[in-house]
Amino acid sequence: MIPPRSQQGFSLVEILVCIAVLCFGMLGLVGLQVAALQANREARLQSAAVRLAEEMAEMMRGNKAQAIALTNNPYLVDVSSTSTLTATKCGLPGGTGTCDSIELVAKRDVYEWLTRAVTGVKDSSGALLTPPELPGARVVICQDNAPYDSAGLPQWSCSGTGGTLMLKIGWTRSNTLRGATGTDATNVTAANTGAFDKALRPAVTFPITPGSINEP
Repeated sequence: MIPPRSQQGFSLVEILVCIAVLCFGMLGLVGLQVAALQANREARLQSAAVRLAEEMAEMMRGNKAQAIALTNNPYLVDVSSTSTLTATKCGLPGGTGTCDSIELVAKRDVYEWLTRAVTGVKDSSGALLTPPELPGARVVICQDNAPYDSAGLPQWSCSGTGGTLMLKIGWTRSNTLRGATGTDATNVTAANTGAFDKALRPAVTFPITPGSINEP
């Protein structure tokens, strides 16, 4: 006689273990996906910042007589996302008047560029209508021969000497602690501390050489 076979299959405990292992694996995949999305966003913003810096450099080279001026130079700015810009729209769609001087051309170029890059378009009450290309950004253009500190990290402060114009751009980065407070929000001693949470250090430093007024 053939002995009866015992019933075989997965027990409830084995099924629960399999589900737990599967969940941990799925959580890992979700984490990788989030990290990939954040890295892609940062790469896009970095590319946009470099493109904007090159655009401003070309505008300054095209108006070098004004760009190299030591006084009344509209290209020398320190603007953040909360700043209020003085509108100069001559030559722009919807603007009035003509750009009949190189200083007005410079003011028009700077206003249009900063609106797109840093502040966005706002209505009369200050409400944001069109967001800027860089979130929570700050832009500094100054004469600076020491754009990096003793630790080799970029800094916002400018020496005001050296004959070299530096364009510095920073923005709020999504892959750091956006809710940092206290020391974490103001620490500027290392690349991955709070210094990069709220644009406390430039992310892009771009040298600009508009040239000499005597050059063709």
